[in-house]
Amino acid sequence: MNIKPILSALLMLSGISAFAQQQHDMAWYVANAPFKMGTIAEPKFADRTFNIKDYGAVGDGQTVNTQAIAKAIDACSAAGGGTVLMPAGLWLTGPIELKSNVNLHTEWGTLVMFSSDHSLFTMQGGRGKPQLYGEKLENVAVTGNGIFDGAGDTWRPLKKSKAAPTLWNDELKSGGVLNKAGDMWYPTKEALENDRLRPIMVIISGSKNVLIDGPTFKNSPNFAFNPKNITNLIIRNVKIENEYYAQNGDAIDLSSCKNAIVYHCTVHAGDDGICMKSSGTTEKGTAGLENIIIAENVVYHAHGGFVIGSNTDAGMNNIWVTNNNFVNTDIGIRVKSNEGRGGLVHNIYIDHIYMRDILNEAILFSSYYEDKNPGITNAPVIANDKTPNFQDFHLSNIYCNGAKIAVSIIGLPEMPVSKIDFTDITISADKAFYATEATDLTLKNVKIVSPDKTVFTLNNAGNIHISNMGFDATAKTFISAEGAKSTGITVSGTNLKSLPDAVKAAKGAVVVN
Repeated sequence: MNIKPILSALLMLSGISAFAQQQHDMAWYVANAPFKMGTIAEPKFADRTFNIKDYGAVGDGQTVNTQAIAKAIDACSAAGGGTVLMPAGLWLTGPIELKSNVNLHTEWGTLVMFSSDHSLFTMQGGRGKPQLYGEKLENVAVTGNGIFDGAGDTWRPLKKSKAAPTLWNDELKSGGVLNKAGDMWYPTKEALENDRLRPIMVIISGSKNVLIDGPTFKNSPNFAFNPKNITNLIIRNVKIENEYYAQNGDAIDLSSCKNAIVYHCTVHAGDDGICMKSSGTTEKGTAGLENIIIAENVVYHAHGGFVIGSNTDAGMNNIWVTNNNFVNTDIGIRVKSNEGRGGLVHNIYIDHIYMRDILNEAILFSSYYEDKNPGITNAPVIANDKTPNFQDFHLSNIYCNGAKIAVSIIGLPEMPVSKIDFTDITISADKAFYATEATDLTLKNVKIVSPDKTVFTLNNAGNIHISNMGFDATAKTFISAEGAKSTGITVSGTNLKSLPDAVKAAKGAVVVN
């Protein structure tokens, strides 16, 4: 029996294309991006090596090596650059400051332990000094297979709602203090009085030509890795290991970066997994964050697999998220902002995403992040330059096995979520498709496997074009719509004859033209 035709049919039915089964190098992604990328090039370093042991470092896990590491980095920088080697060993240290033209390289077996002596991390801008940092640098790297441990458990609070009973009881027995409500544990009284003391683990800011290749960052006090205002950034083969209960334990947060790629990384996060942020002022017609590729990554146990926001006020443009896996995240694809920190986010391409066991929404757009309840307004609001503006998103070849809600879109009356294309998507979820204050949506070859009796629940969501839509036989209603903006909705290539109540329209909605 010739099984090739059967296998081909199964591949087609499951949505697994030949493209999705292939891995590509970074150059392929840059060349094939759906927009013109800027320069992505690895920094080059002089052929000189400075071993931290030659500057007095002792890898016994007891000696504090802050000064020895700094001396090696300073010597390398003064010589015109090269590689600072942290060989295999147990290296206890305070903050490490990077310098231009320096590659901080760790060997297999290198374990860098940032000290739990919080006095080593002096205040900087109202927050503890980052553990590994650099500012206004050019041509800098952190490479190799070493592990950086941030001693985050000595800094972070713990929410009772996030902790298993055994973990919560263990923390109470270890000491520390509780807040007045008794639902948040802090390791010290100082942490309770000033949570901003917690440092971000790794920050490189205002820099050019940055490479992070190979290291593991774990147990961060706050965000694990937060590149800010970097042009030409490569994040490759990086692992983030934060526990699911790690408060503010974001993994990789790109803030206002340009010409950047996050490639072949693995993430366990206590908050957002791979997140895009953009704040500040930019030149007219430009976005604070643009030309970004997120490819071949795996995200576990994060609040969101791929995340935009909530800070989007400087704008975002040209982001390609492709060939990624999200497993056990709270939300799969998470786009969030709110009034006061919003901006234009557009030309976003998300494809070949494979997800399973998503706790809440597989795909979420929300303009009410940490804000008032949708639909509750005291007076008409006029959009401004800080209003969330999500438009021109292209989502295709997305597959999810298990979510609470397949798709949820929540826009603002003054600024609906708009111009969103869904193509070749299959999602199984408890609830189907919900949209409030949205316009110009296109769905083609989308299937939602759900016991939900209504496939589309719309509130002031209009100009929607649905073709070749698949849904469960248990569905009773295809579209339930209300609101005067729910007009211009068309359906084609979809058999609605089996539905006893295919269309419900209320409060001025005009559902099918």
